[in-house]
Amino acid sequence: MKSPSRRLVLPLFIFIWQFVFQICYAQAHEEELGASLTAEESPKPSFHAQPSTAQESHRAPIVKNTAEHELVDKAIHSLQRYERSHPRPTSSPSGIVKTLTQYVVASLPRLVQGPPPDGKIPVHHQAPGPVAEAVQLLEQAAHVNNSDAIYLLAQINFYGNYSYPKDYSEAFRRYHQLASLDGNSSAQHMIGFMYATGIGGAVEQDQAKSLLYHTFAAEGGSTRSAMTLAFRHHSGIGVPRSCDLAIKYYKEVADRAVEWYRSGPPGGMAYVQDSYQLADEDGGIYGEGASFSSAGQNAKSGGPSSDAHAALDDVLEYLDLMSRKGDFKATFSLGRIHYDGQKGLPRNLKSAKWYFTKVAKLYWTRSGKIIENDKPQLDKIAAKSAGYLGRMYLRGESVDQSYEKAQTWFERGIKNGDSGSQYGMGLMYLHGLGVPKNSVLAQQYFKASADQDYAPAQVSLGAMYLDQGTDNDIKVANRYFELAARYGNIEAYYYLADLINQGVGRDRSCNLATAYYKNVAEKAEPLLTSFAEANNAYEQGDYELALIGYMHAAEQGYEKAQSNVAYIIDEQKSKLTIPYWLTLVSTPRPKLLQNSKLALLYWTRAAKQANVDALVKMGDYYLYGIGTPVDLEKAAACYTAASEFPQSAQALYNLGWMHENGVGLDQDFHLAKRYYDHALETNEEAYLPVTLSLLKLRIRSAWNSFTHGKVNSIIDEPTPRKQWSLAEWISNFLQDDHPYYADYDADDAYGSVHDPMPGGDADGLYDDILDDGLVESLIIIGLAAALVFLIVYRQQRQEAHRIGEGAAANAQQNAQPLNGEVPNRGLFPRPGDANFNDWVAGGVGH
Repeated sequence: MKSPSRRLVLPLFIFIWQFVFQICYAQAHEEELGASLTAEESPKPSFHAQPSTAQESHRAPIVKNTAEHELVDKAIHSLQRYERSHPRPTSSPSGIVKTLTQYVVASLPRLVQGPPPDGKIPVHHQAPGPVAEAVQLLEQAAHVNNSDAIYLLAQINFYGNYSYPKDYSEAFRRYHQLASLDGNSSAQHMIGFMYATGIGGAVEQDQAKSLLYHTFAAEGGSTRSAMTLAFRHHSGIGVPRSCDLAIKYYKEVADRAVEWYRSGPPGGMAYVQDSYQLADEDGGIYGEGASFSSAGQNAKSGGPSSDAHAALDDVLEYLDLMSRKGDFKATFSLGRIHYDGQKGLPRNLKSAKWYFTKVAKLYWTRSGKIIENDKPQLDKIAAKSAGYLGRMYLRGESVDQSYEKAQTWFERGIKNGDSGSQYGMGLMYLHGLGVPKNSVLAQQYFKASADQDYAPAQVSLGAMYLDQGTDNDIKVANRYFELAARYGNIEAYYYLADLINQGVGRDRSCNLATAYYKNVAEKAEPLLTSFAEANNAYEQGDYELALIGYMHAAEQGYEKAQSNVAYIIDEQKSKLTIPYWLTLVSTPRPKLLQNSKLALLYWTRAAKQANVDALVKMGDYYLYGIGTPVDLEKAAACYTAASEFPQSAQALYNLGWMHENGVGLDQDFHLAKRYYDHALETNEEAYLPVTLSLLKLRIRSAWNSFTHGKVNSIIDEPTPRKQWSLAEWISNFLQDDHPYYADYDADDAYGSVHDPMPGGDADGLYDDILDDGLVESLIIIGLAAALVFLIVYRQQRQEAHRIGEGAAANAQQNAQPLNGEVPNRGLFPRPGDANFNDWVAGGVGH
C-alpha cells in the first residue's frame, strides 16, 4: 500500500510546474501579441489556406505523362522514409514518471511559442522536409491528372498525414477532381461524407448531395457508401424511410461481410472488436452511477476490490502470479486472453500457445500418455488447452499449418469431452482437411459440440440441416441458428436474416430481416470501419483525427460511433468548468470540436438506436439551448421518453426539477416529489442529490401552503385500508408471529447452538416458547370453531322458527268457516256451549 506522502508527489509536482508554466506562458503571450500581427494588425494567412490559384503559381512546370508515375514513386518513397524516422506511438504513457514526462514535454513547446493569437490554433506554415518534397512531387503529377497523386494529396490534406497541416478545402477540391476524372468510388464516398457533415467548413451541409454521391459510390463498389445508404433509408435521414431499400443495401453489405469472414482460415476470420463507447471509460455520459449505462442493473457488481473494477494490467499481473505458483486455471486463462485479445490488448498468439502448451504438459507426456495426478479438473482444463492448440495448428496461427498435429490435439481433447476439439474435428471431416471428407462424421462431431452450447458448431450443424431442405430440417436449422445468435455469431445472424427475408420456415418480416442484416454488417469492423485508428488517435490525444474516424463509422450507422462523436464534441461533460489559465497543457478547443449542432445531431441518432443516456442528453441540449434554440417542450418529451421504459434516474430527476420550478411543465410540488422519489427507487446512488432536493422541495411546499400559494403542494396520500375477511384475518394473525420471532438473533439472544445450555441440554427454554405458541394457536382455533358453531346453530334455530310459523298459519287458514261466518278467534264461547248462557248474562264464574 502506498504511503500518503507518495500519493502527494504527482499533485505537488503538477502544481509547482503549473506555477512556473503560467509565468513563462504569460511572458510568451505578451511577446506573441506584439510579433504575430502584420502591418494591417491581422494574422498572417497560411500558405495552404490561400486560394488554389495562388498555390498553382508555386507549382513546378507541367511534366510529361511518361514521367508522372516516377514522380509518384519518388513521393511515396519520401513519405515512407519520413514515416520510418517518425513512427507514431502505439500506446499512451502510464505510470507516474511517464505521466510527468508527458506533461512537461507537452507544455515545453507552448512555453516557446505562446498561445495563438485570438485563441486560434497555431498553423504550421512549413511541412517537414521530406513531406514538403513529396507534396511538391505529387502536385506536379496531379497537374497532369495522375489519379494516384490526386488521391494521395486529398488524403494528406484531409487527415493531416505525415504531420502535414490539414486543409479541408484543398482536400475537397482534390476529391472532386478525382471523382470528376474517372468516377473514383473512394473519392465519391469522401465527397458524400463531407456534404453530410460539413466537416471543416469546406462545404455547407447538403444531405441531398451527400445521398447522390454515396449512391454513385455504392454503384461503383464502395461498401462503406452502401452501408451509409442502408442506414439512411433505414432511419429516414434525408430521405423517406424505406425498408425495401434499406434491406437491399444492408444485404449487399452483409454478403460482403460474410464473404470476408469466410475467406479466413478454417473456422473464419478471428479479430478483436474495436467498437466501444468512450464515455464508458468515465462511467458513462453522466459519470459513474449517474449514467444509465453504469447505474441500477447496469452497475458493476462487486466491491471496489472485485474484478469488475480491476484494470486489465492488474488482472494479467494477478493471473501471472497465480500461474507461477502452479495454478493451471490461471495459466489457461492467460492463454485464452492472449488468444482472443480484447480492448486494449491485441492478440498475442505466441504467448497464447506457450500458456496452452504449459497446461497440456501437466496432463500429457510428449507421446500422449496421461500423467497421473490428483489435481481436480485438470483433465477438463487440459482438454480445453488441447482444443486451442489443435485450432492453432489447423489455422496456422503462429505455427506452421499442420493438419496432422491438429488432429492429434483434437483427439486428445475429444477424449475428455472438449467442445472446441469436437468442432475442430468436425471441420476437418467436413472439408477434408488432412482426412477424407465424411459429412456423417462431421455432423456427429458438430452435434456433440452443439449439445454443449458451442456456437460455431451450432451454426455448422444448422447449415447442414438447412441444406437438406425439408420443412422439419429447416425448423431444426432455425433453432440452432437462434441458439448461436445468443453469442453474437456473425454467420448465425446472416442465416437468420436470409430465412426471414425469404420467408422460409416463418412469415417474412422486412424490419426484422433488416435488423439482422444490419447486425451482420456492423460485426465486420476490420472490413468496414476505422475504429482501431480512431481509438488509437483518441488515446494519443489527437481528438481531431479520432473524431474523423468515429464520424465515418457514425455515418454508416454504428451507434457507439455516434455517441463517441457527440461525446468528444460535447462541452457539457461537467458543470464545474476549469478556467483556462489553470490548465497545464490544454489549448483552446480546435474549431473542428466546436460544433454543438453536430453533437446534437449525433446524440439524436444514437438515442434513436436505444441509447438512453443520449436521449437524456438531447433533453439537456433542448433545455439549455445548446446547438439549437431552447425548446422546453422537446426537453420534457426527451426526459419523459427516457424515464418510462428504461427508467433513467437522471431523466426522472430532471422531470422532478422541471415540475418543481415550473420549467417546461406545470409547477407542481406534489408531482415533483413523485419524480424525485421514483429517481431514488430507480437508482440508490442518487440518495444525496434526491434527499437534498426533497428537503428544499418540502420547505418550498410548506411555505406555499402557509401563504396559500397557487402551486399544488405536497399531499400525503392516505393508505387505503383493506377489509379483511375472517379467514384472511386469522391467517395474517398467525403469520405475524413468524416475523416477530424472526427478529430475534438466536446467536445473540441465546448464544451459539454449539454452546452448552445452562441447566441441561434444553433447559426448558425453547420448550416454553414452543408451548406458548402452540397454546395461543389452539385457543384461537377453538374460538374460531365456537364462533362458527354459534353462527350455524343460530341459523338453524331461525330456520326452525320460520318453519313453525308457516305450519301454524296453514292450519288456521284451513279452519276458517264457510258462508261468510266470522270466526271468534277463541275469545267468545260458541252457541250451544254450556258456558254460553253464563257469558251472555255476564256472570262468568257465577
